[in-house]
Amino acid sequence: MKNILFLSIFLASLLAGCDNSQSANKIILTDSSGNINNISVVLENEMWEGSIGEALRKSLAAPVDGLPQEEPLFSLNQMPPEAFSGFVRKNRLFVKIEDNKAANFKIFTNPFAQPQTGVLISGQDSEEIIGQINKYSDSIVHVLKITEIREKQRRINKSLKDDTNLQKQFGVSLKFPTAYRYAIEDEDFFWIRKDIPRGNIEIMIYQVPLSAIDNDSDVVANIIKMRDSIGKTHVPGPTKGSYMITEEAYAPYLFDSKIDGKFAYETKGTWEVKNAFMAGPFINYAIRDTANNRYIILEGFAFSPSTSKRENMFELEAILKSAKIN
Repeated sequence: MKNILFLSIFLASLLAGCDNSQSANKIILTDSSGNINNISVVLENEMWEGSIGEALRKSLAAPVDGLPQEEPLFSLNQMPPEAFSGFVRKNRLFVKIEDNKAANFKIFTNPFAQPQTGVLISGQDSEEIIGQINKYSDSIVHVLKITEIREKQRRINKSLKDDTNLQKQFGVSLKFPTAYRYAIEDEDFFWIRKDIPRGNIEIMIYQVPLSAIDNDSDVVANIIKMRDSIGKTHVPGPTKGSYMITEEAYAPYLFDSKIDGKFAYETKGTWEVKNAFMAGPFINYAIRDTANNRYIILEGFAFSPSTSKRENMFELEAILKSAKIN
């Protein structure tokens, strides 16, 4: 009887210890840190300076689609493995390279902090490691970008602008900061603006019939035609007869996407002002709302001469991807 009682107490203590250990782990998992779109790249210095570093830069620091000047997808901060400890391990994004190990690729969620995404790539030698980088390049970029979109949206959600009128007019909810203001609120067109130190970043919301984009197979041409029509009607330039159009010299990039679970065309490119020297990048989502025989158009664009625009466009992308179609 005494043995049974002792065993019961021992098991209860063991289970309590496990619970306490799990609780302790939750407490230890502190908030992550780091600027948006910055990655800690953990590998030996000689690897970074050689072919492995070149493969990583080609993948993670490739130019962002649709910007007028080349800017990298992510800013990379390399460090040797011994430096990846303490506070540094709280960085929200990291990619770690290990050699002399079996070829492997793993994605970790919240290993040292939260939110955090880590990627581990290993191989016996440079050739095997580069093979893993190239094989999983798209997956790595995708998962890291999702992490950053969510983080940007989390920060935006701290101070949201009222979107009641937008919901009433278009049945669209959009989460954007109070730093933005409504410039135009018409029956068929909303224009939302934010002043930045050397320019503006803008959001436009409108709707077009499904036939405006789906009337033939040339989707890009139809989206350009739609954009140019809206620009001529609603976005005047600085001089008489000037207005925003899609840049004529380069066709925009077109991707399939989803917003609020609905199919959307994602278009990235550059705009210019007809008869004036103004230009900049844009991102456009044409969201197919079959139930209402329409495309909801959400577009963000930036004007900021002689400055980097990656973070401005990333903010707009995070805002537009928060849309809910009611």
